[in-house]
Amino acid sequence: MRLPSPIELMKTMSNNFSMKSIPWFCADGSCLVQRGHLFIKMHGLLNDIIIVDARRMPFNPSLAEIQRICDRRAGVGGDELLIVEPPSASDHDEGVVAFVRIINVDGREVEACGNASRCIGWLLMKERALESVSFRTLGGILKCTLEGEREVSITMGRLKTEWHEIPLSKEINSLHLEIGVGPLQDPVGMNIGNPHAVFFVNDIDQIDLEMYGPELQHHVLFPQQANIGVAQMIDASTMKLAVWERPGALTTACGSGACAAVGAAHRRGLTDKQKVRVIMPAGSMEIEISDNYEVIMTGPVDICYAGFLTSPSL
Repeated sequence: MRLPSPIELMKTMSNNFSMKSIPWFCADGSCLVQRGHLFIKMHGLLNDIIIVDARRMPFNPSLAEIQRICDRRAGVGGDELLIVEPPSASDHDEGVVAFVRIINVDGREVEACGNASRCIGWLLMKERALESVSFRTLGGILKCTLEGEREVSITMGRLKTEWHEIPLSKEINSLHLEIGVGPLQDPVGMNIGNPHAVFFVNDIDQIDLEMYGPELQHHVLFPQQANIGVAQMIDASTMKLAVWERPGALTTACGSGACAAVGAAHRRGLTDKQKVRVIMPAGSMEIEISDNYEVIMTGPVDICYAGFLTSPSL
């Protein structure tokens, strides 16, 4: 018997909220788990994402619920929680298919996450059997294009470089922030839906980012904190990158961090290539950047598994 794919499961279960037909430890006509929100877990370069479809049944978890869901022992476990909601009437008229909330494990709702956006873009395209799709986040409208069976390109928007756009706590040249700790000095400030500070080094393998990342993340210059990137140019078309992400973790891959790092390399004159391959601990992605700092990111996505979120009391 052929088991349903996660996409087929999502379609079936989104229309069956009681789930009484599913044998979840049932006896005497009573089932332990009778209802819950469907989730599907995906990852982009091991940046793992929990996605909940709330287009038909609203889902507004509390901070405690978000933390439990993302906890790797007590919950599903993930770097972010995505909640997919219906688009506004005006967005729907313009072809936008969903509004996507991106929530960090600390409950902070953020404007952008490149890996997460590729994952939900892939799901929305597969759901509709389309080659491209647009959805909105707090950072604006993102357009995804299917480049392979599990390879997605996404327009990430324009990199912002003005001090108040990042934002910084005072007016300063964002090309040289003049802050640092240990071997990490004088980063470039950028914003691609979330704030980034990018440090360039000669040998990334000699940098203990877990040691320096927390202090830089919480530097007084960043009123909303910042993602801390450390980049090494291998050649004009290739970069190695490590990122310490808000709310406080060394990530295996950061899509928005890769966009910011390539933009920072252009601003510093370290490359003039339109396309740059960014190598991170979990793999690589391609970042394409235009003269006005519009960015397209291309990278892989994959499915982990699907299931249901249940009440903490069960």
